[in-house]
Amino acid sequence: MTTLGVNTLLVHHMTTASITGSISHWLLHFHGLAAYALVGALVFAEAALLVGFFLPGETAAVVGGVLAGAGSVNIETMMTVVVLSAIVGDSVGYIVGRTAGPWLLRQRPLRGSIGVQRTTSMLERRGGPAVFIGRFVTFARAVVPGLAGIVGLRYRTFLGYNALGGLLWGVAYTLLGYVIGRSFTRIVSDLSTASLLLIAVAGVAFVAYVVFRRRSQKRGAVRPAVQPPT
Repeated sequence: MTTLGVNTLLVHHMTTASITGSISHWLLHFHGLAAYALVGALVFAEAALLVGFFLPGETAAVVGGVLAGAGSVNIETMMTVVVLSAIVGDSVGYIVGRTAGPWLLRQRPLRGSIGVQRTTSMLERRGGPAVFIGRFVTFARAVVPGLAGIVGLRYRTFLGYNALGGLLWGVAYTLLGYVIGRSFTRIVSDLSTASLLLIAVAGVAFVAYVVFRRRSQKRGAVRPAVQPPT
């Protein structure tokens, strides 16, 4: 890979991370029906609309779990939304690949992608199991459904492995977010105002110590060495 290619890839990952962080922070402000709808839409769009290139679906699933852990939504309902959205979204991606595959492969970011070529090869060799494995790989999760349609994998085979992968993936990532949300809520509730103040004071003191030490080291570095008497 050329230097330009490496730089382009790094910029893409940095941009994706920035977008993911911004959307995750934005999602945490929702609750109830709005939270279910937004999380479900993002999980659905990952493969159906290739949104997974910019926002991995597990981010939305984990955020949904965090909201459940914080009491903003129901955990069982959120898991159901995530699982169904993943399965239906992948099915739409399969249909799009089946009907518009050649056109899609000529568009960015699929055109000339080594990842697409490797995923296609894996689907041709392994079929259904590749669909299941792809559900747990960030890049593959966005393209496997469409590529499965392109290579002509039978929909019945695709749906079975897709449903199994969507179920395990959806439950796992939503529960992960739920544990994170519950743990954070418990920590915050257990901390009194005095404890928070003590932590803040300790943090300020630590920062002041680091700054003072760095300044002392800089002064020592620029101080001229004392010549020994002759």
